Amino acid sequence: MTNIDTSDCDFKAIADRQAITDLIYRYCRAMDRCDAELGYSVWHEDGEADYGVLFKGTGRGFVDFALHAHHHYMVMHSHQVTNIILMLDGDRAASESYVTAALRRQEGERLMQVTVRGRYLDRWSRRNGRWGIDQRSYAHDFDEDREITATATPGWGRRDRSDLSYQVLFGK
Repeated sequence: MTNIDTSDCDFKAIADRQAITDLIYRYCRAMDRCDAELGYSVWHEDGEADYGVLFKGTGRGFVDFALHAHHHYMVMHSHQVTNIILMLDGDRAASESYVTAALRRQEGERLMQVTVRGRYLDRWSRRNGRWGIDQRSYAHDFDEDREITATATPGWGRRDRSDLSYQVLFGK
């Protein structure tokens, strides 16, 4: 057994990185489960969102905008983030996260899917012991919109708190 020298490890930085990464993941969960409160919790109340031609305003305003679109125009959606890079500076941080969103909508008899790829460029701060987004810029890289044929297996995920994950994670 080898002894590991932890004297050079910065456990606070590791905890901060994990806390921010968890918030990025929770943001995607909020979008997919249409959970506004969870979405709001990722932002500071005065946080700003810049999604280019789609939306400019508050972070909470973007959550409302996106969830309205998800409810009214989409039949299902799935967001994933990868390649999270974080730069920490005390109670401030910056991150870049690659995002892929698959969004399905029904157009008459046709099932359409737009797949969007881009990056969340976030500025974070820790206030009163809580990390939150101060400013997000979304960098759109590319997308595609195409007709698809769904498999014979229907999805059972839900876009609300009746989704099985709430029972598993929170006992609700």
